[in-house]
Amino acid sequence: MLEKNTFVVKEHVKLISTSNTYDILDAESGAQLGTAQENIGVVKQLLRFVLPKQIMSTVVEVREKPDDQLVFSIRRGPYLFRSRVEVLDANGALVGYYVSKFFTIGGGFHIYDKDDKHFAEIKGKWTGFNYRFLSPDGKVEMGQVSKKLSLGSLVKDLFTSADTYAVQVSPELTDEPMSKMLLLAAALAIDTIYKEENRGGVGLGDLGGE
Repeated sequence: MLEKNTFVVKEHVKLISTSNTYDILDAESGAQLGTAQENIGVVKQLLRFVLPKQIMSTVVEVREKPDDQLVFSIRRGPYLFRSRVEVLDANGALVGYYVSKFFTIGGGFHIYDKDDKHFAEIKGKWTGFNYRFLSPDGKVEMGQVSKKLSLGSLVKDLFTSADTYAVQVSPELTDEPMSKMLLLAAALAIDTIYKEENRGGVGLGDLGGE
């Protein structure tokens, strides 16, 4: 999966759901590369009907097809004001983490690697699902998440729901699987954790307004 540079993430549509499941597709062929599934217990699923999501921990597991081998997981513990989301490899070792911005107009979050080095920043627009991964100095675009990437007619046919989007990683990171893991995980965190927590309150743009 991580040999690819561009992915399409498509949410499973459910009438009533307290957890999220996504297909991760090859942006060139449309073939399924893997899945991303929120893995929480039945009790937590029931509590989500009555309690805010941020006071309960959550885990998203990303598995590769065809064997459903674990590639990485995204974990967040309970929090009140400022969340920390961790990315762990298949062996449970820390790859990096995300820290949401605090007291900013636009919101957003920063990405750090396992050595606490500032790896990237997520910025987005106030309207639409369109985010950029930028180097810490803001001068280099490392990737983007968008519903409007030009990926060919095959992939365009996949954009049939509001919860389908593309993740594009810069060609300069082609031979850096750990970097791609952090960026793909960040895109999934936007949708499975940050967006879900802000539904009914602040908008998607608050994740990374410019």
